[in-house]
Amino acid sequence: MLQKTAILCLMMLVFSVSESNAQTHNQPAEKEIYAKNFIGKKAPELKIEAWIKKPVSTEGKFILIDFWATWCGPCRRGIPELNEWNKKYADKLVIIGLSDESKEKILGMESPTLEYANGYDTQGYTKKQLEIRGIPHVLLINPEGIVVWQGFPKLPGFELTPELLEDLIGWK
Repeated sequence: MLQKTAILCLMMLVFSVSESNAQTHNQPAEKEIYAKNFIGKKAPELKIEAWIKKPVSTEGKFILIDFWATWCGPCRRGIPELNEWNKKYADKLVIIGLSDESKEKILGMESPTLEYANGYDTQGYTKKQLEIRGIPHVLLINPEGIVVWQGFPKLPGFELTPELLEDLIGWK
């Protein structure tokens, strides 16, 4: 009887371990940030070489920083949505586009038009602090200066959607 109980317990243990492994493999992959992870940490200092369009006051607001470039297709496709968010959430959110390209290159881009604050840093100071390895890259910083969301905004399964943004900034 003791031997049957031991065998039964061993079988249950093997089944439970294999079930646990199966569940682990079926879970979605962890979000790849393509940069140094600052989520839950103080945001690095934002250095702007010069502004093309200065931001409104950021006091008491969330700040969304979009690292982008004129040559980047996904970056350019995201601009109209950022323009919409800039209008819709203006009471809680300031959007800042930051490129490491020259002023002339940015101003030479005819379409789409950036309707939110944007500047450039040809030395890529902030981009280097974040160790960004791919763009577009977005940081969402709360009014206390803590990064609450970071990453590629259209990463399948981890998109920065209007619903998620509203939840993060407490917009109703």
